[in-house]
Amino acid sequence: MSARQHLFAILALPFMVIVIIPILLMFLSMWSGYPWLFLYPLNPLTLILGAIIIAIGFLTLYKTIRAFAYTGKGTLAPWAPTQRFVVVGLYCYVRNPMIWGVLLTLLGEALIFGAALIFVMFLIFWVLNHIWFIRWEEPNLEKRFGNEYREYKLNVPRWIPRSTPWRPQPTTSDK
Repeated sequence: MSARQHLFAILALPFMVIVIIPILLMFLSMWSGYPWLFLYPLNPLTLILGAIIIAIGFLTLYKTIRAFAYTGKGTLAPWAPTQRFVVVGLYCYVRNPMIWGVLLTLLGEALIFGAALIFVMFLIFWVLNHIWFIRWEEPNLEKRFGNEYREYKLNVPRWIPRSTPWRPQPTTSDK
């Protein structure tokens, strides 16, 4: 995959969700005459917590996008998917760490800006992704990667990370 394809996928998907849409929601909130703010006035602890959560979200996104590029030989976008099944790094703990990165970033933004609309977006994004994974992504990954993905699905939770990394058992062809 080219650097251009990776950049386009990042700009089209996570950047849109964690930067562009929250900015639009903040402007919508201000223009509406109803600030839709919670946690106001914000305190330093809330700001620090929000910043830490955003930093963890960005680091998670970086690590998962890198794993897709280097291990999976693809992008995070459904139109240029990985060529190999990715079970490294954070993917050994939870099946959807990239979405965790986006969710953490949205949650941190909701805290930093005290924006109820961004928190609502966080909840809607999680629910829509949950439905997406069950109805489309997981069945398609089973078709693409077969038993390898089915075994992974049995051992690695969709949303709540494992306490220890899962490692697939080598098959006779791997030995």
